[in-house]
Amino acid sequence: MQYKMLVLDMDDTLLTDDHKISERNKNAILKAQAKGVYVVLASGRPTSAMTAYAKELELDRNDSFIISFNGAIISTVKEDLILFEQKLTIEQIHELYDYSVKMKTDIITYLDNEIISETDSEYIEIEKDITGLPHRKVPSFKEAINRPTVKCILLQEPSYLKGLEEDLKAAMPHLSIAMSKPFFLEAAQQGIDKAASLKLLASKLNIHQSEIIAVGNAGNDLTMIEYAGLGVWVDNVTPELRDRANAIVASNNNDGVAEVIERYILN
Repeated sequence: MQYKMLVLDMDDTLLTDDHKISERNKNAILKAQAKGVYVVLASGRPTSAMTAYAKELELDRNDSFIISFNGAIISTVKEDLILFEQKLTIEQIHELYDYSVKMKTDIITYLDNEIISETDSEYIEIEKDITGLPHRKVPSFKEAINRPTVKCILLQEPSYLKGLEEDLKAAMPHLSIAMSKPFFLEAAQQGIDKAASLKLLASKLNIHQSEIIAVGNAGNDLTMIEYAGLGVWVDNVTPELRDRANAIVASNNNDGVAEVIERYILN
């Protein structure tokens, strides 16, 4: 099979634990692009927290794309043009806030390239570290969120939050719910996930799903792993998902992405 698109989750997949791209991964990605393969970054991150990595990998020079906010936005790297965007309504965001208060979790969303919350927590600090975005703590979340935003994240201790995942799906079947990290439970508009946006992008580029490789590690990657012609987990995949892909490669800290490229694209 000659693959035409490689779709990469970022945190805990492409990036090492210190949020860097290894030289082996970078070199392999540049070689894949030299063969004409589209390399697309698909992350729960905000777009602005992906752009520098995309340009480091020369995705702008190769006219490629970013899928951000777990699929809520598709944009070009070179011109930063938004090709697709789907937001939560104000009412849905407020509904999620009420649920978070009831269930004693923190909740964040994003406005004007800032993380917005009523609270501080160690998990919000992690999101600040991952994204590089400033955190604006507000007196009233509902008053601050006066227009639609692309997603919300509920944050809490992992074992507690995992128990809420199915409850939130049942309480709000009109939303897309997925775990991106053990302490991040993400909510987006119904039908929004990485696979849905990948399908839109592939159709625009006239690429069949059988010609796509997707690589990830967590629950919010599952839809694109199952959609792609070749779905691959890195070895640090969430344990209960290990059997839901076509292959498993080395971990994010051991150049798993390069292994995929060397095995399936350059070989």
